[in-house]
Amino acid sequence: MKCINTLAFILVVLGALNWGLWGFFQFDFVAWAFNGNTTWISRFIYAIIGISGLLTLRMIPHAKHLCCGSKSCKK
Repeated sequence: MKCINTLAFILVVLGALNWGLWGFFQFDFVAWAFNGNTTWISRFIYAIIGISGLLTLRMIPHAKHLCCGSKSCKK
């Protein structure tokens, strides 16, 4: 399961970079790399990145130690 979570996280980062490229430069890397955004491979890549985003949401409760360290987050 750790391998799937790592792969999902990497795909989410790649998706975020693609959105950043679109936001700053109106350049869609996935569409460029796979000959348009309506080809079946581009749509597959977009779908996999979307599913990865949903899988990554499950990791949020486990990331609590990143902001709190080993201490409790209670104030």
